[in-house]
Amino acid sequence: MNHISNVPITGILVANRGEIASRVFRTARSMGLRCVAVYVDADAAAPYVVEADVAVRLDDGGYLDGDALVAAAKAAGADAVHPGYGFLAENAAFAIAVADAGLTWIGPTPDVIASMGDKISAKVAAVAAGVPTLPSSDDPTNDDAVGYPLLVKAAAGGGGKGMHLVKRPEDLADAVATAQREAAASFGDDRVFLERYVARSRHIEIQILGDAHGSLVHLGERECSIQRRHQKVVEESPAAMLGADGRNAMGAAALQLADGIGYRSAGTVEFLVDDASGEFFFLEVNTRLQVEHAVTEEVTGIDLVREQLRIAAGEPLGYGQNDVTFDGHAIEVRLYAEDPSAGFLPATGTLEAWEPADEPAVRWDTGVTAGSVVGVDFDPMLAKVVAHGPTRAEAAGRLALALERMHLGGVTTNRDFLAATLRHEAFLAGDTTTDFIERHAPATTMVHDGPTADRVATTAALWIQGRNRTNALVQGQAPSGWRNARLPDQAVTLARVGSEDTPTDVRYRSERDGTFSVSITRSDSRSDDDSVRHRAMIYAWSVDGIDLAVDGIRTTALITAVAADELTGRGEVLHVTMANTTTSLETVPRFNLPGTEAPTGGLTAPMPGKVLDVLAAAGDVVVTGQAMVVLEAMKMEHRMTAPFDGTVAEVRVTAGDQVDNGAVLMVIKPADGPPTSEDGADG
Repeated sequence: MNHISNVPITGILVANRGEIASRVFRTARSMGLRCVAVYVDADAAAPYVVEADVAVRLDDGGYLDGDALVAAAKAAGADAVHPGYGFLAENAAFAIAVADAGLTWIGPTPDVIASMGDKISAKVAAVAAGVPTLPSSDDPTNDDAVGYPLLVKAAAGGGGKGMHLVKRPEDLADAVATAQREAAASFGDDRVFLERYVARSRHIEIQILGDAHGSLVHLGERECSIQRRHQKVVEESPAAMLGADGRNAMGAAALQLADGIGYRSAGTVEFLVDDASGEFFFLEVNTRLQVEHAVTEEVTGIDLVREQLRIAAGEPLGYGQNDVTFDGHAIEVRLYAEDPSAGFLPATGTLEAWEPADEPAVRWDTGVTAGSVVGVDFDPMLAKVVAHGPTRAEAAGRLALALERMHLGGVTTNRDFLAATLRHEAFLAGDTTTDFIERHAPATTMVHDGPTADRVATTAALWIQGRNRTNALVQGQAPSGWRNARLPDQAVTLARVGSEDTPTDVRYRSERDGTFSVSITRSDSRSDDDSVRHRAMIYAWSVDGIDLAVDGIRTTALITAVAADELTGRGEVLHVTMANTTTSLETVPRFNLPGTEAPTGGLTAPMPGKVLDVLAAAGDVVVTGQAMVVLEAMKMEHRMTAPFDGTVAEVRVTAGDQVDNGAVLMVIKPADGPPTSEDGADG
């Protein structure tokens, strides 16, 4: 059956959500195509839904209900379906259903999807094409055929789900069981296999394009070596340390494999390169658009979505390998809602501040905006940010600065981690093997202390002062200004959100010369002698920022204020963007409302999720790092471990419970004292 149409496409349905839906719409609209979105209730207010010409609501099956997606396309008048990535993008049965409904499938043929979507059969095809592969076994108990260390990997799907590193034989059975559960939940297929793990390696992938007329080209390589939880977070093109010989060899191997399986559309052949020997090994073929496709677009000038649409419509590529040229360097980072300081655990919440900087000019591919809610139902990626420059160093610097200048608050993200990675000397030197994070440990958060912390606190306090003065009407409707009269000393207590640091008291008074005298004291100090004094000058104030100088250092800060919550006892929160990051500060109320005190206990949930297993009982003696509770969120399992040695005093959850962020899972009595209020969430 030929699933490549020769009928022009007039309208497409994107069987996906968020960032990738918006990305596909952007190109489709430029080609004069009508755009149809699908959404579940949780996405009803998402930007991509509004951007579409038509949007169709999905019922319980959501983005995994192939029949509903086909029906939506036909009902909305679309004549083609683009799967994006994830969900059903590599589901051969869905591709067949689309074609059988008389719609054009924008992707490879179903037989290729089926053969390459199964990593075991993909390895067989690679061997047949003469492409080197790593030792592996499709029998998850046959570790002798692979050796240690090894990876347990899902046979279907990707994105790091169902993948676990095993270093000792005694850990294999547990890793296999966990991988099988994750694979079943994410891909509907619980098959796993074993593969040799190469510790010091680079993850290199080759972008390919093939049309229905037998033409094949590759568009160079992308390096995706910097990963956490086996998921990519930094991608670039060209690869940092790949020579011409390696580039040509992998490009030729990718085309040889693609030719052998009759590949059409856009796809990616992934390789693992041993950093010591330079040998490369086949990993898998992704029969879809990759998340990181943007870096290839930036260095080649080729719109991959446009090429997908042209190929699906039966058009020839119209160019050969020698016509593909490369310009400069591009780097992409994935901005996630996650906590790098807690093992990159996913984070949830509302994006109270979201404002990418106008300069430097970089590419933002995103599916969120200010006010978007990040839940547990979907992948927590907020945006892909891509910088292009004539050199690698310039692209890295431009991207880091764009991240640092972004106004962002309300949800814990990996923004500071990404900026620190891009500015790390090892990254700039090209030392980007897959163990980069473990070896170099870039800063997980930007936490200011000393003079910089004082500047941030002063900025927040004087912004509040400016607002209060602006809102205080005098002489009828004339707003009072801060320069018109001297004010008595005023004070505000501020605490960094999510921190157990002692709050800071900021006292300030206006002077006759228009400046402010500011005194900053830690709230636990008993003496004014511990105060640090500063001089500040306000140049301009607005509802979303302030231009001021503190001790002669002038900065324009962006500020978003979120009103206090009387139900929870949370004070007003200010998201203050300055000094290369956003600091979230909460005004500390004078008194806590009854019932709003932080829960006591040794182990709390770091995110909403479902309890899969409880691994300890009341009375058990536990040690630091011991697994206590298995929590499922965002289709992945997260092990909550004991934060200290002690005895389990109380278990508050059972398997199957749904828990909220911050819920106490267990109360643990420390080995040397009473139950503690420490947050023991760990991943």
